[in-house]
Amino acid sequence: MFKSAIKILKNLYSRVLQSIAFYPVLISIGFFILAFIMLELESLELAKTLKQRIPYFFIEDYETARAILTTLIGGILSLTVFSFTMVMVVLSQASSNFSPRLLPSLVSNKRHQLILGVYIGTLLYCIIILIFLGGHGMDAHSVGFSTMFAAISGVLCIGLFVYFIHSISTSIQIQNIINNIFRSSSRYLDEEYKDFSSLKVGLQELRMHNFETIYSHKSGYFRGFDASLLSDSLFDQGHHIEVLPFVGQHIWEGMPLMRVQKMIEGKDLDDLLLCVDMSNNRTDENNGIGGFIKLMEIAVKAMSPGINDPGTAINAINKLAPLLMKTMRFPNKVSKSLREGKMILVTNNLRAKELMQIIIQPIRLYAKKDSSVVLALMGALKYISQDPNISKESMEEVHRELVALKMDVECNIENKFDREKILARFE
Repeated sequence: MFKSAIKILKNLYSRVLQSIAFYPVLISIGFFILAFIMLELESLELAKTLKQRIPYFFIEDYETARAILTTLIGGILSLTVFSFTMVMVVLSQASSNFSPRLLPSLVSNKRHQLILGVYIGTLLYCIIILIFLGGHGMDAHSVGFSTMFAAISGVLCIGLFVYFIHSISTSIQIQNIINNIFRSSSRYLDEEYKDFSSLKVGLQELRMHNFETIYSHKSGYFRGFDASLLSDSLFDQGHHIEVLPFVGQHIWEGMPLMRVQKMIEGKDLDDLLLCVDMSNNRTDENNGIGGFIKLMEIAVKAMSPGINDPGTAINAINKLAPLLMKTMRFPNKVSKSLREGKMILVTNNLRAKELMQIIIQPIRLYAKKDSSVVLALMGALKYISQDPNISKESMEEVHRELVALKMDVECNIENKFDREKILARFE
């Protein structure tokens, strides 16, 4: 029960951080508290001394203070509405021109959330000060310090608005989107590859052909296996566990999910299934297979008749090639020892065959009539095939995809000279 609550809290925390409202709400609460702190500071001797020494920074006229606060409220409200409108336009354009799967990463942009949070927080701050100013027996002298801070916050909002316009206009540029996905996926793969050498255990020592099979209790996309949620009783029994699906694979209810050395039932089975992370979304991240799928969909969308942008497709293919090569360097299976050898956990990585089927084949099918994109795809596959660090099995899958690409060129490139020029490069 305790571990189940931990998993629920982890998922809730992840969703809250990705929510577009998290940072605006958090900053608004901070400004709300700040408003009352500033009002309390008005009565301190330090504030009174500052008002006497630099009186030109503090408003003492009731109408002037009221005019400043009302102007700030109206102006910042307009900035907030316009900024939200810009975000909606960006999301609509990204969804229609590139891929709907790009929306989560654009929505969760922390810089934009922080700017919107400052807008809303400053608006809330000014409203509270204005309400206090209208209180019985209050005058502008009582909120001079708070009004000055409101004016400074208003100037800050104008500066943030200028930055917001620049940031939102660059974030929607497709080359920046592709580069961000590439950098995120590349960092993720580099970190995973560094950890691989410390995790691997000799798989030849494990005979898994007679293991018992555990089937999936629900349908969804496999997102990972959290070994930290394993119960102590499973460790005490000394289980060897193999997780069958790779990250991002769709599993139907009743399909094989894991194989275990000894059959697990009852509460231990529930604890084991609790470690499996399943999601209804195919991908909402920019790393690993999620980044590959986004780049693939950008390339496919660019080749659709309504957009017809070969340059974007070529750019996405050029970024995919080094990522695919890094992924193929991983072995098909990785095993690690838990709690000093009490348990061996074996996980499956994405194989070259699945990579070609999920990533390369859709691009090949949509771009087989465009000679420039075909040349870029051929160059990417040849670049991958020259890597000495990938396995023989992976190399064969890449060569098989090159053969399929050659067949598509022969059947779909109608211009004789273009077709012969491309076929000559396959030699």
